Amino acid sequence: MPKKGKAKNTVNKAKHTKLLNRKINKVKLEKQQNKERLKAIIRKANELKKKDNDQSI
Repeated sequence: MPKKGKAKNTVNKAKHTKLLNRKINKVKLEKQQNKERLKAIIRKANELKKKDNDQSI
């Protein structure tokens, strides 16, 4: 026989899902920011290398 009253743990499950989604989004954002930062560093290094090659010629 089913229990009467409200469903058990629905509030906790909703909070848990919300917190996990927040954590997952944070990790995704950090990874994306790291990729962009590394791309900028590589781009800058390539520009410096190109300038050095142009000056030596």
